[in-house]
Amino acid sequence: MIQLIFNLHNLKSSSFYVVSHCLFFLLLLTGACQTTKPVATSAPKAAIPTASANPTWNQIKAQVEQSPVFAQHFTGFALFDVDSGKMVVEHNAHKYFTPASNTKILTFFAGLKILKDSIPALRYQVQHDSLFFWGTGDPTLLHPDLQNNRVWQFLKARREKLFFSAANFAVEPLGPGWSWDDYNDYYSAERAALPVYGNIVRFTGKLGSSQVQVQPRYFHKQVKNSLLVESKNNIVLRQPDKNQFTFFPKRVTKDFIVDVPIKLSPELTTRLLSDTLQKTVKLINKRLPLTARTLYVTPVDTLYKRMMQESDNMFAEHLLLLCSATIFDSLNTSLIINHVKKTYLTDLPDPPNWVDGSGLSRFNLCTPRSLVALWLKIYQEVPRERLFSLLTIGGKTGTLKRFYQSEIPFVFGKTGSLSNNYSQSGFITSKSGKTYIFALMNNNYTRPSAEIQLEMERIVTQIHLNF
Repeated sequence: MIQLIFNLHNLKSSSFYVVSHCLFFLLLLTGACQTTKPVATSAPKAAIPTASANPTWNQIKAQVEQSPVFAQHFTGFALFDVDSGKMVVEHNAHKYFTPASNTKILTFFAGLKILKDSIPALRYQVQHDSLFFWGTGDPTLLHPDLQNNRVWQFLKARREKLFFSAANFAVEPLGPGWSWDDYNDYYSAERAALPVYGNIVRFTGKLGSSQVQVQPRYFHKQVKNSLLVESKNNIVLRQPDKNQFTFFPKRVTKDFIVDVPIKLSPELTTRLLSDTLQKTVKLINKRLPLTARTLYVTPVDTLYKRMMQESDNMFAEHLLLLCSATIFDSLNTSLIINHVKKTYLTDLPDPPNWVDGSGLSRFNLCTPRSLVALWLKIYQEVPRERLFSLLTIGGKTGTLKRFYQSEIPFVFGKTGSLSNNYSQSGFITSKSGKTYIFALMNNNYTRPSAEIQLEMERIVTQIHLNF
């Protein structure tokens, strides 16, 4: 059905393309004798379509096309009427954009198709007096923001000797196309077979104090203070290749919580587990047997909500690994992406270039109309109340909390941002009771992101009020 809708729309668009180009050619002929003038960098304010009491879809499209805020960069827009099953506005909807964290919508869809109500936290096997266990990518073990100790309690209560194997981990800690100099930023936490403590060290301190609290305490002795003023404005800076941290008290301007990614290895995982369990955990290179059991713990919606509302990259990457562990017993991002694309996404208008779970990579590419089609697939499979509760909600939760202020929320979806790139997609509910799916994507701008966001808010709010 999705493909039929988009094929019919493309047929109509081709006729419009021919007519518009003929008109453009006539305009060139009539203006050929005029004196050439410098090209304006933005449209005159009087020429910009403004909000009206009863705008048409063509006027909404014109506002996107002629917006002075969007004039100097690449913008794409697709708007789909769920009730009629028709695309009502398109602008560059067939062209590829860097989706940033809109990539998480693909990860969300993969989880919906593959994972059950609760996520697998461990695979394990008991042999005589030994318990061997493998990670599944579950990101919740000892996470500082979650009260989930079931895996810890399970391992703590075992009387067998404990052996951890990372033999099923088949990806690099950092994803393809990730910026190397983001290694110190919380949003660039590494991937692991068995994440612990969110794969970060949390530093907490107060203004005026030269002391800093460290969690987990294992890293306390690996932190030193410096009276220098570090040039990058970091309060805490890790050395690129090892877990040695420098705290800069002079950078502190208020009470703070700073999360810094850990440089991970299977050896470090066993040391951290041994430290917190107060019992020895040894590393072993052992393949995952077919007879291994699975321990299920956290409700899957807990992960979806954090990933979609807070745009948690670490959760996104490991959700994809959880899907891989479920299908293949191997933690392999590329393998599961190819599986999802071939099994569930062959009917998208334009196949996405999809390389990671979070959208940190600029190798990811997707078109606005494919994002709309993906949201439609999700909408048709997940009850509306559950779906909307998992997404960022305009004026209420997550990355859209500061936008679309309204007593009754009317935007539900996902944002995506990288330097010079910002997008929003999801659902708009209108005053008339209709539901629309939209994808509004902006790449390669040099303006402040706040200006882009406000212009997007203006256009989306018009749709809510008038259609």
